[in-house]
Amino acid sequence: MIKKDKLSLLRKKRNLIKIRKNIDNIDLKILKLLSLRRKEVVKITKLKTKKEIIDKKRINSMLKNLVYKGKILNIEPFIVLKIWKAMISSFIKFEKNKI
Repeated sequence: MIKKDKLSLLRKKRNLIKIRKNIDNIDLKILKLLSLRRKEVVKITKLKTKKEIIDKKRINSMLKNLVYKGKILNIEPFIVLKIWKAMISSFIKFEKNKI
C-alpha cells in the first residue's frame, strides 16, 4: 500500500500537470488574439505616416481604460501595464518597419 504522503504528492503532481496544460491552452488563445491584433495593425500601417505611429494621447487613454477594465476582472494594474506597454512598444517597432 502507498503511504498517504506519496498519494498526496501524486495528486499534487497530477493537479500541477492539469493546471499547466490549462495555462498552455490559454497561452495559445492569447497567441491567436495577438495574430488578429497584428492583422489590424497591418491595416493601420496603410493609413499612417511614420510621424503618426506614436500617439501618446491614445496610448495613455488605452492604458487607463485597460487598467480600469483589468481591475473589474481582478487583474492587478502592474500586470496590465507591464504587458500592454511591452505589446504597444513591440507593435510600434513593427509599424516602423512596415511603413
